[in-house]
Amino acid sequence: MTNLPKIYAPQEIEGKWYQLWQKNGYFHADATSDKPPYAIVIPPPNITGSLHIGHALDNTLQDCLIRWRRMQGYNTLWMPGTDHAGIVTEIIMERQLAEEGTSRTDLGREKFIERMWQWKDESAGYIVSQLQQLGCSCDWERERFTLDEGLSKAVRTAFVKLYNQGLIYRDTYMGNWCPHCNTVISNLEVEPIEIDGNFYHIRYPVKDSEIVLEIATTRPETMLGDTAVAVHPEDERYQHLIGKTARLPLCDREIPIIADVYVDREFGTGALKVTPAHDTNDYEIGLRHDLEQRTIFTPDGYINENAPDNYVGLPRQDCRKRVVEDLQNLDYLVKIVPHRHAVGHHDRCGTVVEPAISPQWFMNVRPLAQRAIEATKKGEVKFIPERETSRFYHWMENIEPWPISRQRWWGHRLPIWYCNACEAVTAAMETPQQCECGASDFRQEEDVLDTWFSSGLWPFSTMGWPENAEELKTFYPTSVLVTGWDILFFWVARMIMLGLGCMDEVPFRTVYLHGLVADEKGQKMSKSKGNSIDPLETIGTYGTDAFRFALVNASTPNPYVPLPESQIEAGKRFANKIWNAARFILMNLEKHPVPTRMDTVETEQETLEIAWIRSRLSHTITTTTDAFENFRFHEAAQTLYAFLWHEFCDWYLEFAKQRVSQNEPEALWVAADVLEQTMRLLHPLMPFLTEEIWQQLPHGGGRSESSEKGSVTVSSWPEPIGGNPTAEATMATLMEVIESVRSIRGELNVPIGASVEVHIQSPNTEVRERLEAYLAQYLPAFTRVADITIAESLSKPRASAEAVIGELAIYIPLADIIDLDAEHARLSKRHQQAVKDVTAAQKTLDNPNFIQRAPEKVVKQKEELLARLKVEQEKLARSLAMLTESENED
Repeated sequence: MTNLPKIYAPQEIEGKWYQLWQKNGYFHADATSDKPPYAIVIPPPNITGSLHIGHALDNTLQDCLIRWRRMQGYNTLWMPGTDHAGIVTEIIMERQLAEEGTSRTDLGREKFIERMWQWKDESAGYIVSQLQQLGCSCDWERERFTLDEGLSKAVRTAFVKLYNQGLIYRDTYMGNWCPHCNTVISNLEVEPIEIDGNFYHIRYPVKDSEIVLEIATTRPETMLGDTAVAVHPEDERYQHLIGKTARLPLCDREIPIIADVYVDREFGTGALKVTPAHDTNDYEIGLRHDLEQRTIFTPDGYINENAPDNYVGLPRQDCRKRVVEDLQNLDYLVKIVPHRHAVGHHDRCGTVVEPAISPQWFMNVRPLAQRAIEATKKGEVKFIPERETSRFYHWMENIEPWPISRQRWWGHRLPIWYCNACEAVTAAMETPQQCECGASDFRQEEDVLDTWFSSGLWPFSTMGWPENAEELKTFYPTSVLVTGWDILFFWVARMIMLGLGCMDEVPFRTVYLHGLVADEKGQKMSKSKGNSIDPLETIGTYGTDAFRFALVNASTPNPYVPLPESQIEAGKRFANKIWNAARFILMNLEKHPVPTRMDTVETEQETLEIAWIRSRLSHTITTTTDAFENFRFHEAAQTLYAFLWHEFCDWYLEFAKQRVSQNEPEALWVAADVLEQTMRLLHPLMPFLTEEIWQQLPHGGGRSESSEKGSVTVSSWPEPIGGNPTAEATMATLMEVIESVRSIRGELNVPIGASVEVHIQSPNTEVRERLEAYLAQYLPAFTRVADITIAESLSKPRASAEAVIGELAIYIPLADIIDLDAEHARLSKRHQQAVKDVTAAQKTLDNPNFIQRAPEKVVKQKEELLARLKVEQEKLARSLAMLTESENED
């Protein structure tokens, strides 16, 4: 009796197989091996996180590659680990501390770091356990963390090396400051978000003149830090004012009127307020004209003492309201014009970012960026899809210095020491023993490194660098990096640059940048938008394999890949279809045990269906392998789906059932062999289901000797045996005829138990020979047939339905099988209703008010309904036409 239960219950099988895989060490890579290496480093998820839809897609695709290459005989390493996620993790901890009535500053740096490590130890395993639930076959024995001692040593080594090369330096510059996190952030961490704001038009009186300059700004509070008014040097309206001064409203100050080519004469009033300490462009203008850099904000976003007393201590937004009120009361405000514009927000905490001047540590990445461009042009790194290459070039050619310091505590503290005697700066792995001045008293830099610095070393720091570890010799450079296109500049580019800078070699040969999971409207799924799928809930409902299959099937080479729930439901139906097919085969094998592997049978001894299914299997193996080779994951999924569902289950198993009923089990034995090989093909996508079925199927060459029972995860990848064009062509003709006969029966409501006559006319001798040889043998497996006539030319029988396939015509007499008048009346009624339904749906969609006011989802549903109704209408019209013609002949 088969051990497969009648009902497929994924939750009952998934856990047991993952435990077996781990117990037997199937995921562990050899540091030294004769096998060809294949390595992937996981994009390390934050220790703060839980499995989200992006993780699910990204890691499913990586697991597909690793499982496939493992089965191909490679020495596979999928390096796992997690990221300390400096700012995000601190934000979470600060919330916890606030709930306890304390703060990180109350604790102090040392106590705060202790608390962070304690929290990390308690929560770090959460995301790992979720990745395991997804089926990820990582080498968990090698799991790393970006603050591990080994990785910390790698960070210090890289920093000191790059510092000594002159690529890391300290400078005071305008950067993006987060008032909530109290740290500088890079341009990549600033997310522009459209908001509804205003242009505030303000009068700036010119000293000793009746002239008043009108200046528009979206940030009126920053005028408290203005140190000039700028106009274009060729603007005739203002040339006579250049060199004069203006009185700054609300402040007891005068500021110069200067000329600068940056000013756009066509935008606004053509006059620009200049606030060098609080705007990036103004900062550059200030440097050119040696203007005062007047800072009016505290690091946490409050007004400081450089502003008039009545504004000091106000938060930024409150200050804006007060400034606008005062401008109105003092008649300096001309007008307020609504203006929707993009404002930079910190992508971690959501706070509006403030341009601010501060001393920071920078990395000059331009030399490394140029090396990265050259390496890519030489083919050392290949981007898939190809369009990402030009995007990579554009970014690297225009790259700016990278601000790598952060004013936080959780992270890699910069290995920079200052001499307390002479303030000399030293970059070193450990605290220096003595300064050049002879002093031995040092203090370490307070700042920590940007999290992306340590994750940029990930491909080699996880493998033991800077030591000459065996893993590094075997697996570096890694084979492929799989990640979303949105992280190309954050992470991918930095890994390439740091790999070249530290290892003198690129970190990976191929970069596959997949799309982002989107909802049905094409918008990126995210928890903040409320349109995201919870992977764990989805797995609980549909099972891991159905979810994984849907993800892979959705992974088309597009920037955004929709994943409607219906697609996951389809994955579950696919799993059920495979399960039921396996049950049929296993139950019948109890009566007809397999004597030998059927792939040794000579082709000429095979029946048509066996030759055909083996040819189709060979084609499926070739196509699936090629799809994986070229990162066309969706093509692999669709190929396997089409073969298993439509060719194997819908056709071949029906032939096999007929053979078994005639006590001819060879077709059943071949079914078992084909299913066993297909389970190996499908294993990278659906690991649990395939393991459960594979374990119960008879198999020989596919079984590994790695354990007593073996596992599909370490079995061999199937090899194609070659196609059989003759068998495929013959079966294609038979299938077209069978489908046509079944379609006529279904559309014209022929009773299930009624046998029909089938008359076939074909001028093609080869086609007739194929049909004569096989049709009488195979057609009865799909429908009841009383008699079959095949001829080069024949007269259409009285009252017959007709189907045409190229030069081939099929006639089925209906007069003695159905009531033609009653069937005509039934179809006419249905057709009339279908016409009404199509007209009504079309009228709704032609209504502009409906299109404009109805939710997009409702409009899409109505469009899909119209499409279905049109198909039904056409089908009924075709059936009526056949029936009408039959009645006329009668």
